Amino acid sequence: MKALTEHYPVNVLCAAFGVSRSGYYAWLARPPSARAQVDAELTSRLCQAHDASRRTYGSPRLVIELRRQGQRVSRRRVQRLLRAVGRRGLQPQRWVPRTTDSRHAQPIAPNRLAEVPAPRQRDQIWVTDITYVPTDEGWLYVAGVMDRWSRRVVGLAMAEHLRTELVSAALHQARTQRQPAHGCLHHSDRGCQYASTEYRRLLAAHGLEASMSRAGNCYDNAAMESFWSTLKNELVHRQTFATRAAARAAIFEYVEVFYNRQRLHSALGYRSPVDFENQNN
Repeated sequence: MKALTEHYPVNVLCAAFGVSRSGYYAWLARPPSARAQVDAELTSRLCQAHDASRRTYGSPRLVIELRRQGQRVSRRRVQRLLRAVGRRGLQPQRWVPRTTDSRHAQPIAPNRLAEVPAPRQRDQIWVTDITYVPTDEGWLYVAGVMDRWSRRVVGLAMAEHLRTELVSAALHQARTQRQPAHGCLHHSDRGCQYASTEYRRLLAAHGLEASMSRAGNCYDNAAMESFWSTLKNELVHRQTFATRAAARAAIFEYVEVFYNRQRLHSALGYRSPVDFENQNN
C-alpha cells in the first residue's frame, strides 16, 4: 500500500483495503520487526558477498561464503533475499566443447591421463589447452596450463597467433612458478602446437611426460575445457574488448586475482585453488 500512495490518495486506498487512516499511519510508524531487521542485515551482507564475487555467485556459493562469516543461513532464505533485491547468480551458457584439428604428421603421445590415478598433490598432473577471445582488433589466443590437483592456473600466455611460441610461453611461465619434479604428466589435445618438434623437445628437456587426448574427444581434457567455459561465462561474454591489450589485461586480472585466489571451486570443497593448496601442503 505504501508504494500506491504515490499514485492514489491515502483515504481512497484506506477505503479500498478496509483500514482506517489512523491504523495505516500507526502501521507506517511502527518499527520493523526483529525478523525484518535481521533480514535487512543479512541482505546487506549478501549483497556485499555477491559484489565480491563479481556478481557471479548463486545461492550455493553465497551460503558457503556467509556461513564462513559466521552467519546461520539456509539456501532457501538466501534465494528469497536475493529475489527480493532483484539479484541472481550468473547463469552459465551451455558448454560446447571444442574439438581440435589433429590432421598433421607429428607424433601423437598416448593418453596416459586415462591410465593414472587422480593426483594427490600439486605438480603431479598438468593439463593445458588454447582458447580464443574476440576483440574489435581480431582474435586474441590464450594458452593456459592448469594443475589438475588444485585447479590452479599456473601458466598463462596470450598472443595474436597460434604458433608454438604461444604454448611454449605458457609452459615456461608454469615451469618458472612451480618447478615440478621429473615425471610430471603433461596432458594436452592433439593440436599441432603440442605435437611439434619444438614443444616435444621442451617437454623432454624439463622432464615432463607427454600425454594427449583421444582424437576428437574433448572430455579427456575436461578440467581445462571447464576452466575456459568459466572464463568465458564470467568474464568474456559479459563485455566487449576494444583492443587485444584490454582483453589481455582483463584476463590476467581475472585469473590471477579472482580465479586462483578468491573464486570458490565446488570440486575443492568450495575453496579457491590457492587456499586449497595452502591448506593441503
